[in-house]
Amino acid sequence: MMIERLGSINSIPSGKNYGWNNQINRTIQTDSISLSPEAVEKAELYQAHELVASASDVRSDRIAELKQKIADPSYINDAMIQATADHIMDVFGL
Repeated sequence: MMIERLGSINSIPSGKNYGWNNQINRTIQTDSISLSPEAVEKAELYQAHELVASASDVRSDRIAELKQKIADPSYINDAMIQATADHIMDVFGL
């Protein structure tokens, strides 16, 4: 019995061009996002709120400055008392 040769094991012989490109053409797709102006505004407000919430309520530099001024006996005079009284009256609308 004789078996005829069917061909090589590799059905695609090397070195021949069968119309395929050697390079794979890929389109690069990137993710993108767009935000509405309202969303941008709310994000900015949220950041501002977080910044204010994290800030200290006590301004130690101003407190030290006022303590130094009050310690000076010439700081509190009639003009200072009159200006303070006028300001209090303006705040209360009197």
